[in-house]
This record gives sequence, structure tokens and C-alpha cells, in this order.
Amino acid sequence: MPDLRPVLHGDVVAAGRALLAVPAAARPGLLARMLREADLADEHRRATGRAHPVWGGGSLMATAMTRQRAPEPFLDDPDYAACLALIFSALVARTGC
Repeated sequence: MPDLRPVLHGDVVAAGRALLAVPAAARPGLLARMLREADLADEHRRATGRAHPVWGGGSLMATAMTRQRAPEPFLDDPDYAACLALIFSALVARTGC
């Protein structure tokens, strides 16, 4: 699995908002798809020197921004917190920690 570009706060927020916009059961699959698209976009960027025409430059934010996103709620919103926890769990799993 390729290394994802460095993940910043904005990446997590954008991905969290995209996850929040879909039913809870669809979130793990959507997150896996967004991570895969970010990887493919980053490979494309490295190979061509240009952003992928659909998924952007390879960041998680770029691929999340191609989707419908819910408005950002406060961090104590339980549904949003669950989305963020899912993202952080996936990122930790990718690092092998």
C-alpha cells in the first residue's frame, strides 16, 4: 500500500464531513474508497507532475471535496465524533501501529 501524503487537520475535517453525509453503514466503505482514491491520485501526481483530474493532488481532503459533505458540527456531536474516530482508526491501521 502506498504511503498517504501527510494528513492535516483539514483532511480529517473534510473526510469527516463527507462521512457524516452518508448513512452510518456506508461510512467504512466510503472511507476506504477515499483513502484508495487519495493513494491513486498521489501516484498520478508523482508520475505526471499534475493533479488527478477527478481526485486532485493526492490528499485525503482533495478526494473528500469531490463528494457531498455535511456542514461541520461541533466536536461533541456523537455522530461526527464517530466519523472522526473511524478516520483516525483507519489512519493508525495504515501506519501499522
